[in-house]
Amino acid sequence: MTPHSLAFYVDVVTTGTLLGVGFTDSPDHVTEVLGPDFAEDTFGDNSMCRDYGLAEFYWDRASAHHPWSGHHFTLQVHRLAYRDRTLVNNTLRARYGRFTPRLRFEKLQRLLVRRGVPLWEIPEIPASAPYFRTFWQPDSQVAVSVIGTYGEYSTPDNLRVGDVYSVHAPVAAKEVEWRRARVGF
Repeated sequence: MTPHSLAFYVDVVTTGTLLGVGFTDSPDHVTEVLGPDFAEDTFGDNSMCRDYGLAEFYWDRASAHHPWSGHHFTLQVHRLAYRDRTLVNNTLRARYGRFTPRLRFEKLQRLLVRRGVPLWEIPEIPASAPYFRTFWQPDSQVAVSVIGTYGEYSTPDNLRVGDVYSVHAPVAAKEVEWRRARVGF
């Protein structure tokens, strides 16, 4: 993986933002930073997703008369295994360069440790265990999902054990506590 694309993932995990855009930012602000090249899905009048290929941002609102409120964002890292260059939006490519099809968790973790940014393993949601493992950065509230073992749910897109599947934010301390209590971790 090029150092530039690794820098992208380090930036996201460290800051909890994507090019400075956080999960609470408005749809207009996200578009201002990432550009107008996205697919938009709405789920009724109250939920919306803008899919930029690698990155997805989600919003919800109380009713059609209320403004959108940021809910979360996800980096669908596994999509890069399709080797479709259009999955990395032009803004990201201009800033970080080429993205390779897989991200090895051990490389990402090693760079984060060097910067003093720890990742703590947290319990996986039971339906996903043991196929996935989740690591959490408490300051940025970012979680990294990693392929944990081979199985029907764990090897999509020709990924290997130890490859990052996705990165998402926020994962609040309250959710981590709930996961730990649920599985006795």
